[in-house]
Amino acid sequence: MVRCNGNRWKQSARRIEWEMMSTAVTIMMLVLSGCAGGGGKIDAKIGVINSQRLLNETSAGKKAKENLTAFSKNRQALMELEEKELRRMEEDFVKQSSVLSPAAKRDREEQFRRRMQEYQQKASELNREVQEKQKDVLEGFRDKIEMIVAKVAKRFGLQVVVDKSKGGPTIYHEEGLDISGPVIEEFNREYP
Repeated sequence: MVRCNGNRWKQSARRIEWEMMSTAVTIMMLVLSGCAGGGGKIDAKIGVINSQRLLNETSAGKKAKENLTAFSKNRQALMELEEKELRRMEEDFVKQSSVLSPAAKRDREEQFRRRMQEYQQKASELNREVQEKQKDVLEGFRDKIEMIVAKVAKRFGLQVVVDKSKGGPTIYHEEGLDISGPVIEEFNREYP
């Protein structure tokens, strides 16, 4: 059975957040080590964002989550119909098995096995569809995040912005570095 629950959504979101954070940390390390500017030390202005908060608190993030939830529920409903049909076939077979000939029983069992294999294949395909949809939606959202964060970072004169989401590479930061609020405001203006 296809289970399109929030765990897959969270895993996909975490993977994209991790990719964003890894890139940001690499850039930050280059800037702070001086490798990006010909060897001399550079004073960098750094900001942090919470991308999970952006997903939860922006209109576009909420729409993305709703879109994925609706898509997942649709796929799950399809699988539930298939399951009902398989159960009906099984119940019919049990009811009729006492009056069926051995050859007819084998035919019915083979028919049920084929339907079960088709069901499992369809479940795999639908799971793959849901994962692809999640990937596409989250990548589109990430592109928007990058554009808005760049705009807000320039406004504040920041050179590097890293993600501080739970489980990310940012272990500590001063609260004054967090620009999530202004990013959410700008995000909602750009993508109402």
